[in-house]
Amino acid sequence: MTKRNPFRYFKTSPEIIRLAVMMYIRFPLSLRNVEDLLHERGIDISHETLRFWWQRFGPMFASEIRKRRIQRLRSSLWRWHLDEVFVKINGEIHYLWRAVDHEGEVLESFVTKKRDTKAALKFLRKAMRKHGRPEVIVTDRLRSYGAALREIGAADCQECGRWLNNRAENSHLPFRRRERAMARFRRMRSLQQFVAVHASVYNLFNTERSLSFRANFKLSCAAALSEWRGLFAA
Repeated sequence: MTKRNPFRYFKTSPEIIRLAVMMYIRFPLSLRNVEDLLHERGIDISHETLRFWWQRFGPMFASEIRKRRIQRLRSSLWRWHLDEVFVKINGEIHYLWRAVDHEGEVLESFVTKKRDTKAALKFLRKAMRKHGRPEVIVTDRLRSYGAALREIGAADCQECGRWLNNRAENSHLPFRRRERAMARFRRMRSLQQFVAVHASVYNLFNTERSLSFRANFKLSCAAALSEWRGLFAA
């Protein structure tokens, strides 16, 4: 059975839609910034059309990327890094929980209103249901982690330390740059949708420039772009 073409009823070419969605999600640009950049390339698209495109195709692209990469994440069962960061939505503080493996791959992003044991337990169960149980879980000293891990029988996997969790804390930086460009979020649902899509796109294009020679870095970038352009290609 062939997959249904998601671009079937759109007059704009799939290449332009993929380019616009990638620019908005990958780089710290606003919708109007992307509109201006496309206009310089002779593509006349309004920012409201770009908003519709990323909301329509962003989750589809992210889901396809996760399906293609899930087999490569078996090494992620070795060590996870968990951390949470606060995000303001209409003046009210929410918490973005993130699970990252030892190579910086974002495994799970989850938004909650509280930072208690119930929220930590829900986050851990969701991550483990999708990726399995790791051998080591590195966290900060938030007590909710210890209580949640004890409830699921994984307390012996927990490790805490002052600098052990830098991997998870650094994973928040790309999101913070995007948050500033978007002038923050107005709904919890839109935040959850964006962080899920942003994590998948970040994983695809995260080539760790500082750890690679230029030749290898260019090859990795070319492979990531080729995979992106192949999403839902006919």
